[in-house]
Amino acid sequence: MGPRGSGKSTWLQATFPDAYVVDLLSERTYQRLLANPGQFAYELRAVPADRWVIVDEIQRLPGLLNEVHRFIEEKRLRFVLCGSSARKLKRAGINLLAGRALHRSMHPFVPEELDAQFDLEESLRYGMLPIVWDSATQEETLTAYAELYLKEEIQAEALVRNLPGFARFLPLAALFHARVVNVSTIAREAGVARTTVSGYLDILEETLLCFRLPAYEAKLRVRERKLPKWYWCDPGIVRAMKRSTGSILIEERGALFEGMVAQLIRAYRDYRSICDDFHYWAPAGRSATEVDFIIVQGGNLIAVEAKSGSTFTEKWCKGLRAVAELKGLRRRIIVYPRGPVLQTKDGIEVLPFKNFADQLADDALWP
Repeated sequence: MGPRGSGKSTWLQATFPDAYVVDLLSERTYQRLLANPGQFAYELRAVPADRWVIVDEIQRLPGLLNEVHRFIEEKRLRFVLCGSSARKLKRAGINLLAGRALHRSMHPFVPEELDAQFDLEESLRYGMLPIVWDSATQEETLTAYAELYLKEEIQAEALVRNLPGFARFLPLAALFHARVVNVSTIAREAGVARTTVSGYLDILEETLLCFRLPAYEAKLRVRERKLPKWYWCDPGIVRAMKRSTGSILIEERGALFEGMVAQLIRAYRDYRSICDDFHYWAPAGRSATEVDFIIVQGGNLIAVEAKSGSTFTEKWCKGLRAVAELKGLRRRIIVYPRGPVLQTKDGIEVLPFKNFADQLADDALWP
């Protein structure tokens, strides 16, 4: 599973060049199997037992999973199923192949994959989706991506009844990137009900464009915030949804950089199992004290703060010092765009983004 444009189909073609492919993104194939689902079984019977079968965009016809299940059992066929939305796959009665399938996630590029081509400023401006990164006209591709999402993922799959309301909702949801979502504010501005906005947020999460980061219960003798924070999976998508073009504005830079660090941790959690999970921590109320990420691995913790400024200042350490007494805390890290590696007197590490990304890639995060 992965968002549209993350390279799933390209990777599958390269990894399984001899596989039998059923491409449900092809309207012709989709309509044929929609009208006659039984034809899928006839096709599978003709596939040799030693070949892989790829079903691309499986969420478009989730009923085919029953036949996948049957042919795993009867013919021992091996399947790769990919999709960009978990919404229809979560419905009651859908066969999710429990115990017979491994779940894998695909994300936008990480710096390791781009190597020398990686450029932080370009990545913050245009994002790291392969479909955008490889484009000669990145700005136009991002705009087209946002339109394609509305047309093919939302309208074609009939995920919402009020498409104009959903279109008004998207740029508002983008404004809450790296923040706790205020559902009432979005509902008022988009002109839809509060319960509708909650449903729209679920759609963004289930179509893999966004994710919620839960609050960490540190129990540090203060009342703690409990609502989750909201992140988009790619800074380019954030900018496309809120129709922000051109150079990055000062007021959007902090959220874009924090979101990139969040997505990097998330990707390596899925790719390399660098942690069990991660959270954020903040006292309740309007306190400026906050820790962007608490990375959890068993009983061990690493606290990470993302700062988009160019020069280290002691003010950046406030949140990390507030959680210094956390049981199991192994490291406290500030990640900033670029500069020297530093360390404060009380052991807080200050790492440039590329250095932090390299530690994740090299499995060197934990001491």
